[in-house]
Amino acid sequence: MGLVSWMDERVRRLGIWDLKLAQGGAMFLALIIAKLFPQIMTVNVWWFVLAAALCAIRPVCVVFAPSRSL
Repeated sequence: MGLVSWMDERVRRLGIWDLKLAQGGAMFLALIIAKLFPQIMTVNVWWFVLAAALCAIRPVCVVFAPSRSL
């Protein structure tokens, strides 16, 4: 099994909530990158790190959970 087919099989497990949480995590990651330029934002970067980590927990658990046989 190649990497692409393995990732495809894993991503198919994700539901709408998982996809939206991953999207939120990506958004917060973009805010972290934007925070590297101080003139863009003035919010403490650790709030973005915390929000990105919270949004990433469930999708990561679903992707790496063992397969269930039906």
